[in-house]
Parts: sequence; structure tokens; C-alpha cells
Amino acid sequence: MATYAKSHCRMNRQHILVIRLSALGDVAMTIPAIYSVARAYPWCTFHMLTSEWCGHLFIYAPTNVTIHSLPTPDLHGVRTTLRLLTFVRRIPTDVVADLHCVLRSWIVDAFCLLRGKNVAVLDKHRLERRAILNQHQCASQSYVSRYFEVFARLGFHCEQSFTSLFSNALPVLPDGFPKYQRRTWVGIAPFARYKNKTYPIQQMRTVAEHLATEGDKEIFLFGSKGKETELLSSWCKYSPHIHCLAGQFTLSEELALMAHLDVMVAMDSANMHLASLVGVRVISIWGSTTPACGFMGWQQRDTDAVVAGLPCQPCTIAGSEHCSRGDFLCLTSLSPICLINKIKSTIKQQRKQAR
Repeated sequence: MATYAKSHCRMNRQHILVIRLSALGDVAMTIPAIYSVARAYPWCTFHMLTSEWCGHLFIYAPTNVTIHSLPTPDLHGVRTTLRLLTFVRRIPTDVVADLHCVLRSWIVDAFCLLRGKNVAVLDKHRLERRAILNQHQCASQSYVSRYFEVFARLGFHCEQSFTSLFSNALPVLPDGFPKYQRRTWVGIAPFARYKNKTYPIQQMRTVAEHLATEGDKEIFLFGSKGKETELLSSWCKYSPHIHCLAGQFTLSEELALMAHLDVMVAMDSANMHLASLVGVRVISIWGSTTPACGFMGWQQRDTDAVVAGLPCQPCTIAGSEHCSRGDFLCLTSLSPICLINKIKSTIKQQRKQAR
């Protein structure tokens, strides 16, 4: 009976439209689910609809995953909506997995429903969100698990088989990357989209400078082009063991660099998720959000999350520019020495495990 069911499924070579338009960290969280499901159903084709920038994340994708990158990252208004639907109409579609659940994806969902397609939409558990913010007594299910559930509702059940974007071996370092001595490599990504998710820059600089003085570590700074690059470059003047990588490499090259790190230090941000995708251990710093919101990096440890544990945490699910207290105590109260000790103990633990 099982053999018959499997052969029947193989005959049913479906095209699955998967929607997650943004943002970078959220799209990164879809990869463990998409790659796992695609490998479990190699006779089906998975069409990933996302923004052009996020489309660069899908390296070493299963051969039955096709990326459809939208030419514009943000779509608003009637004209751009029509362009979106025209774009979608060209994609072969039998069923739809909406992993975004926002107005733009609902428009695509409705368009596909009117054409007789089956649609499954991400459940954001909005009532649960309110309970987390108001009562601070419950934890949200991981978004990666929720993505698996969307596929399961369409009949695509599978185990979580994804391990890393570079599952076979460490990737080659990018051309032009200097040959630093093979010490302990520590990555630091000090920025996040929102102020109440960003550890104070001066305090993070203190962390980087202290680690650089120990003589056995190379510190690599990650950020985007422009002001972040300018700021991080100024840190390098303090020590020859601090290196700014911001704005120098493509996204795929940055992922390759991250794969060589011993540990990454990051906010609740895209870089936390990028490092998670390449199997690197991440010490994550949380302010207005906490792991209870459901955004912990793929396969990361709760014990590696640094949280002040204030009664007002979390005060938001996704972050904002404001603090209800006005002093951002959830971040400023985390002393540099606390982070330094956490980083050093994590490295020591990894060395013991490697023996």
C-alpha cells in the first residue's frame, strides 16, 4: 500500500508556489523548511517567490527549487500589484504555500484561489503574540516549525533534514580574502534594523577591542555598505586583529566567510539567521524582543541567547525605534564584560568538544 502511495505521488508532479517576499532574516528562516521538503519530494518543483536581494540566499538549493526574484523589493499601489500578478501568472502553479501572510501575499493567494488552486497560509498566532507581550508567560513556536506546518497542510510531510547551506564541506574563502593566521575566528554583527534590538555600539566596540587584545583571536566585523562600513572601519585602527568585512563581499561570499567562524555574535537580526544557516554557533543578544517571540536562529541554543530578563521584555514582536521606558535598559544593562565572558566560555566549550 505504501509503495502504491509513493508511486502515485511521483506521478503527481506538482508545482508548488512558495511566497516569502521579505525581509532577509525571515526569508533565511524559510530555507531549512524549503530545502527539507524539496529533498523529500524530488518529483515536485518548488517555485520560491521572493525579492531580488533575498533570492541570493538560496545557494546550493535542491535541483527542484527554482527562485523567482521580483525586480522590485517593495510592491505598493495598483500598478505594482498588477505587475506582481502578471509576474505570478507566468509561474506554473498547482498549490500555494504562503509563508508571509501579509497584504501582498494575500493578493497572490486570492488570485490563485480564483484559479482553483489550493492555498495554505502561515499562521502568525496573533492572539498568542498579544499574550506574550501582555503576560510575558508563554513562548511562541519557532517560525521555522510553522513553515514546515504550512507545507504539511498541503500534504507535504517530512522530517527536518536541513543541516547547513554548505553541508558537504567548508566552502572556499572568497578571492582576495587575506590569509589571516588560523586563530580563533570571532564574527561580530553589531547592527539590527531597529534601535531597540541593537546593543549600544560603544559597548560592542569595547567587547571587540578586549577580545582583540588577547592575542589568540581574529575579530571580523559584519555590516552593510555606507555608514555601517565607515563606523566599523574605525574600529580596525585599534588593533591589527580587528577586520571590517562590511560592504566588501557579496551575500554568498559573506555566507562562505561565516562558515569559517568559530562563533558569531549578533543581534536578533538577519546576521543571526545567516550564521545559523551555515552551521555556526551564535551568541545572540536580545533587547525589545526575546527568543519567546519565535525568531531564534535555526538550531541555535537557548543558553546562547543573552537576555537581561527585565519584566518589560519582550515589548514588541519584531522591533521598533522606541522604548516604553525611554532608556533601553534591556540592552544597556548588559555589560561588555558579561558578553566577553560568554564568548570566551563558548569558545572554551567548543575546544573541549573538538578534542
